Amino acid sequence: MRDGDTLAKIAKMFDISENTILWANDLKKASDVKPGDTLTILPVSGIEHVVTKGETVASLAKKFGADPTDISDFNDLPDGASLTVGETIIIPDGIDSPPPVIPPKAKGNSSSSSTSSSSAGSVGSYERLIPGYGGESLPGYFIRPINGGVKTQGLHGYNAVDLGTPVGTPVMAAAEGTVIVARGSGYNGGYGKYIAINHSNGTQTVYGHLSEVYVTVGQHIDQGSIIGLSGNTGRSTGPHLHFEVRGAANPF
Repeated sequence: MRDGDTLAKIAKMFDISENTILWANDLKKASDVKPGDTLTILPVSGIEHVVTKGETVASLAKKFGADPTDISDFNDLPDGASLTVGETIIIPDGIDSPPPVIPPKAKGNSSSSSTSSSSAGSVGSYERLIPGYGGESLPGYFIRPINGGVKTQGLHGYNAVDLGTPVGTPVMAAAEGTVIVARGSGYNGGYGKYIAINHSNGTQTVYGHLSEVYVTVGQHIDQGSIIGLSGNTGRSTGPHLHFEVRGAANPF
């Protein structure tokens, strides 16, 4: 820590959440960080964990509110791999304790050009992603997140479709809501740069493989607002938008 540094500045510099720094350094609040302190910085928002007897990827995902696929991908673990007692692994987007950081106030509904690496549940009381295996049909609730594009893959994964479109195509919010994930860099379990929005009816939408992220966590977004640009980041075999609807049927 240098004079003038703050937890927020350091988190932004390394593209991780503030809570990630607090947890990795066993700190309770941002004011505990002082000039001259040496901090442990993780490569991604989440927590570092030393494996104990009986723990598995699935049990750690449940314990820390993370995605088991993200844990395996980030730590290069094959499917069904056993964990070794004493080994240290990174749990992307894991939550170690009730977050002590106060969330930022929601910003306006314009599509800001700033980016953020905060993730669902990583700051304050923002919600995590819900399971994405479909649900009731909501005719007319969601608009198509891009103009044009061709569906290159039908329903798969967490209730997703892939819409083939050139890199740089404007991506719009499919419905009004609040941004809960805005990852402007990183692999992120295969999503690459991605955004997730929580909607007032309890559903969520996810926009993956983006080239640009224009919104921040906590920002209120109107339906149709441009939130980013399509891309080819993460686990992607070609330019397209990966679009998920969680908690309802995907109409596309």
